[in-house]
Amino acid sequence: MSLEVASTVVRLTRSSSFTHSHPKALKPFDSGEIKILLLENVNQRGISLLEKEGYQVESIKKALPEDVLIEKIRDVHAIGIRSKTKLTKKVIQEAKKLLVIGCFCIGTNQVDLEAAANRGIAVFNSPFSNSRSVAELIIAEIISLSRQLGDRNIELHQGNWNKVSSQCYEIRGKTLGIVGYGHIGSQLSVLAEAMGMTVFFHDIIQLMPMGTAKQVNTLYELLERSDFVSLHVPETEETKNMIGEEEIARMKKGSYLINASRGTIVQIPPLIKALQNGHLLGAAIDVFPKEPASNGQFYNNELNSWTSDLLACKNVILTPHIGGSTEEAQYMIGAEVGAAIIKYINCGTSIGAVNFPEIDLRAIQDTDKTIRLLFCHYNVPGVLRVFR
Repeated sequence: MSLEVASTVVRLTRSSSFTHSHPKALKPFDSGEIKILLLENVNQRGISLLEKEGYQVESIKKALPEDVLIEKIRDVHAIGIRSKTKLTKKVIQEAKKLLVIGCFCIGTNQVDLEAAANRGIAVFNSPFSNSRSVAELIIAEIISLSRQLGDRNIELHQGNWNKVSSQCYEIRGKTLGIVGYGHIGSQLSVLAEAMGMTVFFHDIIQLMPMGTAKQVNTLYELLERSDFVSLHVPETEETKNMIGEEEIARMKKGSYLINASRGTIVQIPPLIKALQNGHLLGAAIDVFPKEPASNGQFYNNELNSWTSDLLACKNVILTPHIGGSTEEAQYMIGAEVGAAIIKYINCGTSIGAVNFPEIDLRAIQDTDKTIRLLFCHYNVPGVLRVFR
C-alpha cells in the first residue's frame, strides 16, 4: 500500500474572526502553539527562521540519550536533528504530536523512514547544501596524501625535522576515480580537472559527465585505473561493505583511498592490512562504522576494535565526520531545512520529503472563512469516505 495525502478546502460559517482586509494563507492553528525541538547545535539560521514564525523553539547543542529523547519528543510538533540522533521506531512511536522531522544534514539513515511515514510524519533533509564543502575537503586530502603532509605535520609538532621527497608527488597528471557521481562527485570532478587530474567515475545510472570526465562500466575497472579513489555513495544494502579485501586488492599498488560518504562503505581491517603491507600509500577517512555521540576523547578501541591499528598506519588522515562542517554549508542547510519545516506546517507543502508523497499547495486567498485540511492515508478502497 502506498501512502497518499488528500487535500480539501473547507468553507466555514461566516464569522467576524475570519474577516481580513488583505488576502492571507489561513491555517487552523496559532503559530505560538507549535513546539519545535532542535538538537545537535543546528545552525542559527534555521533557528531564526523557525522563531520568526512564532513557534516555540527549544535548541539543544548535543544529542540526547534515548530515554530523554523519548520524554522530549512526546510533546513536540517538529524535531530537527543532525547525524548523531537516532529516531528509531521505538522513539517515533512515542511522538504523540509529531508532524515533521527535519534532518539538518545530507543523510536520513538515522531516521526510521517507514515508521515515520506510517504515522504520517514527513521527513526532510538537505541533500545538496554541503556539496561544495565536501568536494573541497577531498581536494585538500588528495594533495595532503600525495605530499604526506599529515605525517610531516605530526613529526614537526613532536620536534622531528624530516625533510623528504621519497614517495611525494604532484597530483597533476594523476588519475582520480570517483565512486558515485552525484552533486558531490560531480563538483569534485570539476575541481580535480582544474588541478590537472584525469577523472573517471562509476555510478549505477548513466550520467552526463562534467568536463572531460569519463564514466566506466564497472567498479573494478575504476579501481584498477585510479591513483586516487574517492567514495561518494549513500548507505544502502547494496553499498554496505562495498570496498573490502577483494576491491582493495584490485586498486593500483601505491594508490590512495578516500571515504567521506558513510562509515559502513569501507571494511577497515582490509584497509589497515593494505596500508601496513604498502599496497596502498595512504588513506583519508572522515566517516566510521561507529562514531561517538558527542565530542571528547571517545575515539578508541571500545568504539571500533581496530582503532589503535588504524592510528598506527602511516600517511592516514583521520577526521571526525567534518566533510560538510563549514559555516557556509551549515548556514545553507539551516535555511533549506528550516524553510521546508515551515512550508509543511503552515501550508502542507511536502516538496523534498524523502518518505512522503510530494505535493505543493498554493496559498488559499479566500479572505474570510476558509481553511485547508490535509489527510494522510494509505491507498486502499473506501479510505476517502472518512475524509468528508
